[in-house]
Amino acid sequence: MRSQMHAYCCHSRASVLAGLPESLTIWYSRPARTLALLVTVACLLIGCEKRTVKSQVAAAYEVVSKSGVAMIYLPGGEFTMGSDQGSADEAPMHKVRLSPFLIDRSEVTQEMFAKVQLPNPSRWGNLRKPVERIRWRDAKLYCNERSLLEGLKPCYNEKTPDLDCDYAASGYRLPTEAEWEYAARAGTETPYDFGPPDKLRQYAWFADNADQQTHAVGQKTANRWGLQDMYGNVSEWCEDVYDSAYYKVSPLADPLGPPNTGKDVKRVMRGGNWKSSADMCRVTVRQAQRTGNTDACFYTDYCGFRCVRRVTTEELEQLQRPAK
Repeated sequence: MRSQMHAYCCHSRASVLAGLPESLTIWYSRPARTLALLVTVACLLIGCEKRTVKSQVAAAYEVVSKSGVAMIYLPGGEFTMGSDQGSADEAPMHKVRLSPFLIDRSEVTQEMFAKVQLPNPSRWGNLRKPVERIRWRDAKLYCNERSLLEGLKPCYNEKTPDLDCDYAASGYRLPTEAEWEYAARAGTETPYDFGPPDKLRQYAWFADNADQQTHAVGQKTANRWGLQDMYGNVSEWCEDVYDSAYYKVSPLADPLGPPNTGKDVKRVMRGGNWKSSADMCRVTVRQAQRTGNTDACFYTDYCGFRCVRRVTTEELEQLQRPAK
């Protein structure tokens, strides 16, 4: 009975209250309105979380960029970021509201990296594998080169020591920490969007199944929004400076992380990798990683990334959807 009422109330709130055409509003009698009101109250008591997740999944869809990269369009929205059940730096849980954006379907591969004619730093050479051993600064240089390849305005100022980001520019950049978690959660509020951790092998390359190396992208099941390898393979650079207490002061709308306080500060890295435990693959886990910008050699072979960019409605309409 409870499941029937759940299905009925979720349908009714969408169709009865909001879905009637104007020509039927006269027919929509007082008894019908009263019934709809009662259904809405029941829906609020029972909850329509399943409908919310499904509607968000439907709103996310794949496009192909001008340079041929598969990306996922994510609608803007509000979600609860962080966890009160994990490490101290994952707390407190707090609301975040994000603008819509595009995000790479997979981690940047060595093939994608070669397309902009940058030297490949990876330990495991394979065009289908993700780029790794990538410095934070070099990941940003790739973003600029890819922007120029598509005729977009680069986000990063290469004349500044940390390649300062112009978030208003049309080009590619690293995701903010909030954008990354929003994408990984895919409309859910659990540590993994697919459910219990015993299913992780289906979704990620991590310590239990990776054989101590990276693997070609896209071999594991994608999350609900179609994003691949969010839980494993390589961890991913974010734009933000790392601050263990930042969640206590994070703004609601489009948080950009704390200000840069000095030379070569630690930056946020998100997502599990080929050497991570299952617990380290949770969507709320935060890592603080030195950028490697000042290191002559950077041998951190689990550091990768993917790109995001803001997009206008007009631009979105012009982007090609993949053939089915």
